[in-house]
Amino acid sequence: MRKALIFCLLSCAMAIQAQTARKFTLDLTDDGKAQMVCFLPQTPSGKAIVGVPGGGYSMLSNTHEGYLASEWLNGQGIAYFVVNYRLPHGDRTLPISDVENGIRTVRDSAAVWGINPRDVGIMGFSAGGHLSSVISTLSDFDVRPDFSILFYPVISMDERVSHKYSCINFLSEEGQKDPELVKKYSTQNAVRRHLTPPALIIMANDDRLVPPVTNGVQYYSAMRNAGNECAMYIYPAGDHGFGFGPWFPYHDQMLTDIGNWLKARHTPKPDAIRVACVGNSITDGHGIDMAEQHGYPALLQQKLGDDYWVKNFGVSGRTMLDKGDFPYMNEQAWKDALAFQPDIVVIKLGTNDSKPQNWQYGNEFKNDLKKMITSLRPDLAQPAKKKGKKSKKAAAPAKPLIVLCTPIPAFKTSWDINDDIIANQIIPIQREVAQEYGLEVIDLHEAFTDKADEVQPDGIHPNEKGVRRMAEIIAEKVKSIKE
Repeated sequence: MRKALIFCLLSCAMAIQAQTARKFTLDLTDDGKAQMVCFLPQTPSGKAIVGVPGGGYSMLSNTHEGYLASEWLNGQGIAYFVVNYRLPHGDRTLPISDVENGIRTVRDSAAVWGINPRDVGIMGFSAGGHLSSVISTLSDFDVRPDFSILFYPVISMDERVSHKYSCINFLSEEGQKDPELVKKYSTQNAVRRHLTPPALIIMANDDRLVPPVTNGVQYYSAMRNAGNECAMYIYPAGDHGFGFGPWFPYHDQMLTDIGNWLKARHTPKPDAIRVACVGNSITDGHGIDMAEQHGYPALLQQKLGDDYWVKNFGVSGRTMLDKGDFPYMNEQAWKDALAFQPDIVVIKLGTNDSKPQNWQYGNEFKNDLKKMITSLRPDLAQPAKKKGKKSKKAAAPAKPLIVLCTPIPAFKTSWDINDDIIANQIIPIQREVAQEYGLEVIDLHEAFTDKADEVQPDGIHPNEKGVRRMAEIIAEKVKSIKE
C-alpha cells in the first residue's frame, strides 16, 4: 500500500513537471506573511487564474483547493497563482488586500510571464469563494478579475443561512451584529450589471456545510437577474470541499465543464482598441433580456471584431446633469469607464435630462457635459490650447477619441421624457460643445425619426431591431475615425 502511494505521488510530481515550466514563490507583503505560489505553463495560452483556497477564514486548505489544480491548468496553457493570504481574525482588509495584490502582481508582470492582462481570472473555494466574490464585486476595476470560478462558495454573511464560522471570522463577532455590514459582504447584494465579471459556480447538491440554495444559487440568481454572464453546475453528490481532488465522483466531468466554459469566453486581445459605451438605459439595454450579450454594445463588439474591445458602462435612468435625480458621474460605472482607459468613448446621455425635475437645471447642461469631456480628456481643459479639431493620430488611451450621440426620438412622453426639449435644447447644446472641442457627433435622433417600429412599446427604448441599427451606425463611425 505504501509503495503504491509513493508511486502515485511520484507520478503526480512528474506530471506537474511535464506541464509546468517554472514554479516559484513571491512575497505579497513585506513581512512575508502573505505569499503567492506561481505555476507557469510550458505552452502559455495567455490566460491566468489566481487561486484562493478555502478554510473557513481560520486556516488555508491550499492542497486540493490550491496547488492540486496546477497540473490541469498548466496543461491547458493557463498560468496559475495560489495566494496564501493572511487570515482576517476579524480584520477583513487583510485577505482582501492580499488577493488584490496578487491580481495586481499578475497583471503588472503579464508581459514577462506570457499573460494577457485582460484575461486574468480568479478561482476560489468555500470561504475562498466568498473572498473571490468580494474581489469580483467590490474591488476597484484595476484589480477586479476578468472572470470568476467559485467552488461551493460562501456567499452570504448571514450565519443563519451560511457557514457560521466563515461569517464570524471574516466580519468578527461585532461585525456580525451590524446589518449593513452583513448585507454589504453578502455578495449577492453587490452584483452590478455589466460590471461584475462572468462567473462559473460549481457545487454538489448534498453539500451540508455551505447550503447551496442560500449561497451559490443566490449569486447565480443575482447575476442572471442583472443580465450578466453566469453558469452553474450542481453535481448530484460530493458534499463539500472536493476541490480538484480525484476522489470527487464527477471529477472528470467537472474538468470538462470548466474547460468548455473557459474556451467559450471571449477574450480581448491585449492590444485591442478599447471602446467605452457610456450612457443611460438605452446603452444599459433596458427591455433587452441578457443585454450584456444582446444590447447595442454587445452587437457593436460583434460588428467591430476582435481588433476592438467594447465594454458597456450604461446605467438606467441616469442624467448628464449633476443636479439631475440620478447623475451618471456619481456612478461606479463612470469610475470604471475612466479606469478602463478607453481609446474611444461613445457618450449617449441626455434623454432623462429632459424630464421636468431635471431640466429645471438645464442651464447647467452645457457645463456638465464639458465636465464629462474634460474628465476623459484633461488636455482639453487647458485654456492655453486652441480647441480645434484634434489629430486622429494623436489619440491615445490618455486622450481618447470622444463621440457624442444625440438621444433617439421620444415617441411617447413615458416617464415625462420630453422630445421637444431633446430636439430643440439638448441636441443644439451637444452640437455646440462638439464643435468647440472638435468631437465627432452621431445624430441618432435623425436616424430614428421615422423608425417608431424599432422602439419598444414605451416609445423610448430601442427594441432588438433598434439596437441592431444603433450598433451598425456606431460601428461605421468608430471604424471611420480609426482609419
